Amino acid sequence: MKIKQNTYLGVFDSGVGGLTVLSSLKSMLPQEQFLYVSDDANAPYGKKSKEEITERCFEVVDFLISKGCKLIVVACNTATTNAIEVLRAKYDIPFIGIEPAIKPASLKSKTKVIGVLATRGTLSSQLFAQTSDNFTQNVRVIEQIGDGLVESIEKGELENSKLIDLLSSYVKPMLDQNIDILVLGCTHYSFLIPLLKTILPKKIQIVDSADAVAKQTRRVLKKEHLLSSEGLSETVKYFSSATNSSLLSFIPENIKVINF
Repeated sequence: MKIKQNTYLGVFDSGVGGLTVLSSLKSMLPQEQFLYVSDDANAPYGKKSKEEITERCFEVVDFLISKGCKLIVVACNTATTNAIEVLRAKYDIPFIGIEPAIKPASLKSKTKVIGVLATRGTLSSQLFAQTSDNFTQNVRVIEQIGDGLVESIEKGELENSKLIDLLSSYVKPMLDQNIDILVLGCTHYSFLIPLLKTILPKKIQIVDSADAVAKQTRRVLKKEHLLSSEGLSETVKYFSSATNSSLLSFIPENIKVINF
């Protein structure tokens, strides 16, 4: 299959979390057009089985390919860690995945203790286990499942007291074990950075993967000679599997969300 150069980059997540990755992509690749898919009718992915996650990925990817996407960014840690290898084996276009930034965190840590806040689906995946084994031989990794966080973010509840208490309950045990870096292992959690900065001591560094994913996307596009040669006015089109999408609370009011 010949991939066209001046067409869309597909970006998808179980909900709004991938918008944090999309922001980095738009900043680093201003000439590109994007299709963003939020599968919020089936969110969160973190509590689903590997088979369920893979099936959802197939459906979303089939849709994006039908729209002519030249590359797809799986802007969801859970989807990446559970399905990226199957997607690459099944389809003929490049895929960029996202997984917790364990390697850079391990290299930067001075206490040699890092915290990873992620979904159950990510932390229990084989890919996460392999990444952790490969890059943390001399580092202790404190894992914490962030149950309930994605649901609050999808509802736009980013500052209520229940969320603050829940987030604090997840972070405190990691602080007690002397972490100096907190890795956000879910793209949704990047929306919590302002809140985390009020909870964490200033010495704790917060690391997510959005910029690294954008840089890798640019490298792959350049390598495959797929960088767009023309900038178009409509930069992003948004799609959702839900009738009343949570995207509506996170994008400008004049932007439409199309059901797929």
